[in-house]
Amino acid sequence: MLKAYVCVWSDKSAAEMVKFYKFVFKDTKVEKYAYWGKNPMGVKEGSILTAHITILGQKIMLLNGFMKMPFNESISFVVPCKTQREIDIYWKKLTAGGGKPVECGWVIDKFGVRWQIAPADFDKWNTTKNKKKKEAMMAEMWKMKKLDIKILKEAFNNA
Repeated sequence: MLKAYVCVWSDKSAAEMVKFYKFVFKDTKVEKYAYWGKNPMGVKEGSILTAHITILGQKIMLLNGFMKMPFNESISFVVPCKTQREIDIYWKKLTAGGGKPVECGWVIDKFGVRWQIAPADFDKWNTTKNKKKKEAMMAEMWKMKKLDIKILKEAFNNA
């Protein structure tokens, strides 16, 4: 059975995106490429149309649409991290080459794609029925750009 997967539109950066995401996520798999044939858009025949990759188990199709379609905050990839070291590594790599940090664990990479680099336990903390614990953790999160697992966990556990 086929499963749903994500299509990320770029103007003409699919090949560069593949290289970058292989640098950021060491287990990235490149599955296949498709190439433009004759087309009414004026795109050179033989240029990359799509690159199919898998990042952290998520299949993604990178599409060279040859038109600017800007990314925005309404869609992001969440990367659950078990350790602070993981958060630090992804944060550093995703901000490399022109990426920028944003509040609450969000990063915009150099292509404009949004990523949430978060503790693996964040969903558990965020969905607890204990309002006091959640609010304590969230109060700390609002102060951060790059999330600090120790601070968030202590706020949650000590509330």
